[in-house]
Formats: sequence, structure tokens, C-alpha cells
Amino acid sequence: MKNMLALAAMLACTAWTWTCARAETPDEARVHKLVEPRMGSNVKVDAVSKTGYGGLYEVRSGADIFYTDANARYMFVGKIVDLTTLQDLTRARADELAAIRFSDLPLEMAIKTVKGDGRRVMAVFEDPNCPYCRKLHRTLGQIDNVTVYTFLLNILSTDSAARSKDIWCAPDRSLAWQQWMTEAKAPPGAPAACVTPNEQVLALGRKLHVQGTPTIYFADGSRSGSGFDAATLEARLRHATR
Repeated sequence: MKNMLALAAMLACTAWTWTCARAETPDEARVHKLVEPRMGSNVKVDAVSKTGYGGLYEVRSGADIFYTDANARYMFVGKIVDLTTLQDLTRARADELAAIRFSDLPLEMAIKTVKGDGRRVMAVFEDPNCPYCRKLHRTLGQIDNVTVYTFLLNILSTDSAARSKDIWCAPDRSLAWQQWMTEAKAPPGAPAACVTPNEQVLALGRKLHVQGTPTIYFADGSRSGSGFDAATLEARLRHATR
């Protein structure tokens, strides 16, 4: 019975994530014990794991990732980049830990855009004032046979929420969104009585630890906050729908 309970605990996942806790090795547990009290009484360390670079240990607290040495004497706060590939390893790790079940997303709160047969799916958190989102839309212009669910996450500007309301309340939300992002053509002002999911999307973004736009979720639940060229995005869509 004891072994069964231990196994159940190891396999437990939350409703929003596929990333399950694993038991720390004795070495990782030692670092965990050293580092947590040194980070202050208000910080809870969720897990410590040995990385494959520089002898560092990854320290996770909520959605935040830090690094320390084997003696927990020094703390590194920032991102680690592989200079041979220019990959942001910290961002990639955060995306890995933030994987979800795509079917759990409240898609009724998103703008639905279907291209071609729409057989592949992706969800994107975007702010209407996000320049990187505009770049993503230029890339999406080269992608076919995909359904895109856009969650309007208003985090960049004081007028983002008003702009999102105008788009959400337009007769054709998808067309209004595309015209705004690709042509900077604003839709007519929204009726005062029109209700938007703006606040619910903000709460969802906080729950999923979405801290920037665009943030993309693919059909397999994987996440990326990186910009893509068309070939890379096509490859991710193909991989996610296997």
C-alpha cells in the first residue's frame, strides 16, 4: 500500500500540466535543503534538479527558474543561452514545464481562425499592441491547414483592453483581428453593452504563467514563446499532430 501511494504521488499531475514531479536525487535534495533557507522566508523552492551545463542546479519556485552551485553559495538570476546554437535554455525549460492538455483550454474565450482544412490546431496568447505578434501573423500567412485560437491577453498597453473589445465585438472577430494585425485597420468601436472575456483571459494567463506575447500552445500541449520562421512553425505543427 505504501509503495502504491508513493507511485501515485510521483505520477500526480495537475489539471493544467503534463509536467509531473519526480523525486530529487540525494545530491539534488542536499542542494534543496541548503538553498531554500538562503532565499528568504517568503520563497518556497518547489524543486531542484541538476542541469547539463556548467555544473549548475536549476531551482524552481512557482513559474520562476533560478540557478545555484553545488554548495548553494551563489545564485544566478537570469537566462542561460547556448552560444553554439543561440538557444535560450532557460526559456525552453520554462516552456517545457508549462506544458498543458490542449483540450483543457477554454476555447470559447478565443477568436477562431480557420485556414484551409483547419486540421491542425494551435492556440496563441496575443496582445493587440504586440509587435512580435505582428511578425507571427506574417509567418502565419505562409502556413495552411491550421485552426488558430487567439486569446486576447491585454498586458502591454493601457489601451489594449479597449482595442481587444472592439475586435471581439466586431461582426466578424477573425476578420477584424486579421485586419488589425496585418493592416493596422481598426474595427468600429464596440457597443457599450458588448461583453468580452478580457478579465477571464487575464486570469487564465496568470494561471498558465504566460508572461509575454505571443505565447503559443500546440495540439500536444507543448508551449513556445519564441518567434518562428515558417519552416520551424510548420515543423512544430507537424510534430504536435502526430
